[in-house]
Amino acid sequence: MRLVAALNAALDTWLDAERERLAVWLPVFMGAGVLGYYALRSEPPVWLGMALAVPAVALAVGLPMVRWLIGPLAAAALGFAAAQMATARAPPIEVDLPNHATVVTGTILAVEALPDGRRITIQPAWLDGAVEPLRRSVRVRLQKKDDGALASGDSLRIRALIRPPAPPSYPGGWDLQRDAFYAGLGASGYALGKAERTAEAVPSAPMRFVQWLRETIARRVVAAIPGSAGAVSVTLLTGASMAIPEADHAAFRDSGLAHLLAVAGLHIGIVMGFALMLSRLGFALSERASLFWPTKKLAALCALAAGGVYMVLTGMHVPIIRSFVMACLFTVALMADRRPFSLRGLGLAGAVLMLIAPQEVPGVSFQMSFSAVLALIAGYEALRPWLRRLHGTSWQRRLASHIAALALTSALAGSASAPYGAYHFGHVQIYFVLANMIAVPLTAMWVMPAGLIALFLMPVHLEALALVPMGWGAEAVLWIARTTSALPAATFDVPHIPAWGLCVFSLGLAWLGLWRTPRRLIGIGLMLAGVASPLLDHPPDLLVSADARLIAVRTRHGAFLQQIQGGSKFTRDAWAQYWAVGSFRSIQEADETAIRCEKDACLLRPYAGRPAALLVRGARHPQGCDQASVIVSAEPARGLCPRPWPKLVDRFTVWRYGSTAIWLDPDGARFVTDRSERGDRPWVPPPPQPRKAVPPTLPPASVDREEQSEALPDAPSPDPTSGE
Repeated sequence: MRLVAALNAALDTWLDAERERLAVWLPVFMGAGVLGYYALRSEPPVWLGMALAVPAVALAVGLPMVRWLIGPLAAAALGFAAAQMATARAPPIEVDLPNHATVVTGTILAVEALPDGRRITIQPAWLDGAVEPLRRSVRVRLQKKDDGALASGDSLRIRALIRPPAPPSYPGGWDLQRDAFYAGLGASGYALGKAERTAEAVPSAPMRFVQWLRETIARRVVAAIPGSAGAVSVTLLTGASMAIPEADHAAFRDSGLAHLLAVAGLHIGIVMGFALMLSRLGFALSERASLFWPTKKLAALCALAAGGVYMVLTGMHVPIIRSFVMACLFTVALMADRRPFSLRGLGLAGAVLMLIAPQEVPGVSFQMSFSAVLALIAGYEALRPWLRRLHGTSWQRRLASHIAALALTSALAGSASAPYGAYHFGHVQIYFVLANMIAVPLTAMWVMPAGLIALFLMPVHLEALALVPMGWGAEAVLWIARTTSALPAATFDVPHIPAWGLCVFSLGLAWLGLWRTPRRLIGIGLMLAGVASPLLDHPPDLLVSADARLIAVRTRHGAFLQQIQGGSKFTRDAWAQYWAVGSFRSIQEADETAIRCEKDACLLRPYAGRPAALLVRGARHPQGCDQASVIVSAEPARGLCPRPWPKLVDRFTVWRYGSTAIWLDPDGARFVTDRSERGDRPWVPPPPQPRKAVPPTLPPASVDREEQSEALPDAPSPDPTSGE
């Protein structure tokens, strides 16, 4: 008890002015618990999370003297348990999908417009007339020429080639399989023929009706606003951004305006502000309401209802849910005559979202959204006295204060979220403040209000009166994005921030934003350390894709790539982003001492005095075996070099263990495979098993090398680190 009393006394002395801020740290620890669950390499017992959370929460509630110590542990355990429960709710992955063309029958769950076609999601889905449907949905990209009428709720039959979600492009990369696991997606692919609608259905279930409504709105918007402006308008009104051409998507990213396409706080704030204005105006028209009713609070409830409808209409994704939770807290504070914007509200919104969808915590949307809002709340709280001095009664002072507020908002939100964007996308924008100062007011005061008026006019088919002006505004926003992205050095590639560096930056941002006393400035040092973490990180020297069709090496003079037919462009671009190189050069054309190529092999030595790797192309006993610490090959390479064999990464090993990263350290080659990085988790497919060998019908000598290459997955796979 004396120790507890001493700790409490020390806490009182150190945090006497910060005690009321301790509660807002609980969501931070809750997020740490969620990330701790996803960092595991094996699935913990299903009871572990609740077994930790229940007694920890009980102790935190029942023992006020040590609540400051037990509270963070309880919050972390609660986050861990929430992640476990989200995993338990998801159906298991599909593991027995056909590797050939199949006939998919089922019910359309959603229809999405793409820049050059459409994509449908089918659930429930049957493959080749199976008795039982798949437990997960199937997503199929339709042919460009398939313009048949399809809507949510229709039954269809389509011949398609589907595949399970792709694994990460490199160990530790973006995990598409985990995203698909929580999204309920089991397979995706493309159609081999036109879709045949077997039954037309009228939407009945609530969410199916919402999807039908979104598709109807999208069709009518595109009919009135053609081109990219129409696709942007559809995004703002329905949240569906797939129809925006990739070039315009890139322009929004490179100009720092991508948040305008990610429907979130800005958009729901505009909707609620518009609804609040109309409600106040409507109540003001009634003398009785103006005199006897609490019109301000009633208008806030009307605005909240409008925000809820907009949230459902735009798909209920993470940023909009977070924003709506914040809007609910805003309304509750307004009803209780309390200050609506606070860090406690942000913390409560984060805690609720982590309980509902903890799988979003590792994602870019969650991280950028909460970091931006935290920076805005804390920044305006710290700078409020200065902003008040700037504001005056003359129109010049008011204009200056509005411009300063726009610049400050863009600078705070953009600077806080930039490291997360750099971690996930590999580049940062330079002119984001300038672009946002022009595009955000244009969107808030012209584009969105016109779109909301169009929604009200759609039942009477007069939406064109508002959609045409909305299209003009969308064209202006597009022009701003294209012009800004075309400026010199609009973006630049940055080295990949390691995961631990991003955690250090996040801790520094929380420290700076959540505390109030000068001790908060310690957070700036932590943030700078997180941003500088790439200087202490050594990326791999070689990367081998999961199908061995791509093999890349990084040297001091650039990055070089061997790509054989069928190599993934997505994987190649992900590697270029990871290594912060603009593009790859062909490894066969390399003319430097680090890469020496002969007819059948290339000796790769990125660093003088360190071990080398040998890239072989099937020749037996290639030159360089005695100098190589590891052999890499797109074909089976076991036995190509005389004993003792170097370590090996070839088509067999990546088939078995996934994409592989290789470091050529002074003491030898070091490996990290995708399977060792992710471990045995519910969203990771089980290791492929070799099929039983079938006696060949031809003598072994007559087997063509290309045939042998196609039959590789039937053979056992050696461990790349074994040297066998």
